[in-house]
Amino acid sequence: MSEKTPMYRYAYPHPAVATDMCIFTLVAADLHLLLIKRARAPFRGRWALPGGFLKADETLDTCARRELMEETGISPLALHPFGVFSDPKRDPRERVISVAYLALVPEAAAKLAARSDAAAAGWFSMGDLPKLAFDHAVIIGKARDALRQRLKDISAALALVPETFTLGQLQAVYQAVEGVPLDKRNFRGDSTR
Repeated sequence: MSEKTPMYRYAYPHPAVATDMCIFTLVAADLHLLLIKRARAPFRGRWALPGGFLKADETLDTCARRELMEETGISPLALHPFGVFSDPKRDPRERVISVAYLALVPEAAAKLAARSDAAAAGWFSMGDLPKLAFDHAVIIGKARDALRQRLKDISAALALVPETFTLGQLQAVYQAVEGVPLDKRNFRGDSTR
C-alpha cells in the first residue's frame, strides 16, 4: 500500500528550475553548436539553447534528456553538467535557476527534428552565432571553457570523430575547440622538433 505524502508549501516563493544544453558537433573541422528557434514568448523567433523547466517528478538529468529530445530529436549518449546560472534577471517571466549541460555528438548522429516548443533547430558555427535569447551567450562561453577542460581527456574528443578516424581528424577537433591552429607533431608523436 503506497501512501502519498502531501508536498509542504513554504510561505516564501520558490524559483523555477530549468536545464539548458550546449550540444557540440564538428562540421568540416569547424565546431558547431545546436540551437533552437523559440516558438513561444519570451524571445519568440530568437535562437536559444535547447532546454526547459524541471517537472516535479523528474531529476535534472531526466529533464535535460527529455527537453533535448522534445525540442531537437537528439539523444546524446552522455550529458555532462558544467554550471549553474542564477542571475535573478536571466528570465523575464520569473526567477529561474538553470543547470547547464554539455554533450558532444559525432556529425553523423547530429540529425535534427524540431519539435515541441521549438519552431526550428539548427547547427551554428561557433564563429557565427546569431543573437541569442536569455543569458545563453554567457552559458555558451562557460560551455566552451568546460569543453576545453573535458578535452584534456582524449576520450571526450573521440565523441566528435568517426569510429575509424585519422590523426588529422583528431587534430581538427582540438583546433576547433581551441580556436587556433595546433602543431601536427603534437598528434603524431614525432621525435623531431
